[in-house]
Amino acid sequence: MLAGIVWHWWLGAFLLLASVGAVLQGIVGYLAKVSSTKYPNRRQRRTQGKK
Repeated sequence: MLAGIVWHWWLGAFLLLASVGAVLQGIVGYLAKVSSTKYPNRRQRRTQGKK
């Protein structure tokens, strides 16, 4: 019975870390996408200039 409790605790800890990582990845990805349109890099500026 003790092994089941310990297993569920580690499983819960892993799922918590995975979900926090997924949320952070979503936030960072969103911010990178939004800021890339506001502050384009050199390649994007060069492409926009040719249009």
